[in-house]
Amino acid sequence: MSIENIAIIGGGQMGSGIAQNAAEHNKNITLIEVNEKKASEAEQHIKEQLSSKVKKGKKTEKKKSQILSNIYVKTNMEKVKGSSLVIEAVPEDLEIKKKVFSQIDQYVDDNTILASNTSGLSIAAISSVTQRPKNVIGFHYFYPVPVMRLVEVTPSIVTDDTTVEAMFGFAESIEKNPVRCQDYPGFLVNRILVPMINESVYCVMEGAQPKDVDEAMRLGANHRMGPLTLADFVGLDVLLATMEGLYNGFHDSKYRPCPLLKKVVESGNLGMKTGKGFYNYDEAGKQLQQSF
Repeated sequence: MSIENIAIIGGGQMGSGIAQNAAEHNKNITLIEVNEKKASEAEQHIKEQLSSKVKKGKKTEKKKSQILSNIYVKTNMEKVKGSSLVIEAVPEDLEIKKKVFSQIDQYVDDNTILASNTSGLSIAAISSVTQRPKNVIGFHYFYPVPVMRLVEVTPSIVTDDTTVEAMFGFAESIEKNPVRCQDYPGFLVNRILVPMINESVYCVMEGAQPKDVDEAMRLGANHRMGPLTLADFVGLDVLLATMEGLYNGFHDSKYRPCPLLKKVVESGNLGMKTGKGFYNYDEAGKQLQQSF
């Protein structure tokens, strides 16, 4: 099954990145946002990302124009009609995602694949609000989407093999490396990575310096980026929400969020995006020094 016409719901950092990546591989994209302001912001973000590539010599102006011509930004959910694949990229909230899937379900064809970019919510629960649960699948990209090669492909217990095969084929057509996951909280990457970061925060709570924790993992485990630097980059609020999702999903104490992580988030220091997390950052996002 060749997937060429794609609708993407949500034009934030993830949604716009998904649109850009697919458009770069000559897919026809309909990017849907909730209003004209959000739609304009999504379109502008994609233009800025492509302009940056042109400046760095990674793209030509001609190629940039070609990519942009593959993307249509709309504000009407009905525009999903005719798509062979719809990818949802709205906030990581189960009720919001279920509402979106219920809306999509009214307009798509019987054989349209419905994919969620969730990083760990139940695909079975999301699919329960549709009339085509066999067509629903998790397809989790990593940030920044145009750069990161991995996608987690997660069928639910009712997703059929044809849907899985089609999404593996689609991943390869946009030069992504797919891995198959089971439909349990956190899938693979977040289930392994986020508890590791949480344990790093426990080390800081017990007296370790953030820079020492990061240096230990970079040099001792050959990680390209220390866990606390990565935490600041991802967003401490995002990590806390993921950890709480794992804890609530498995009811296992090993997934209990570190109290210090909660305190830092409560203080409003969420990492690079606020200028302060475990480190301080300048306006350009350059790491300055540890914050405590």
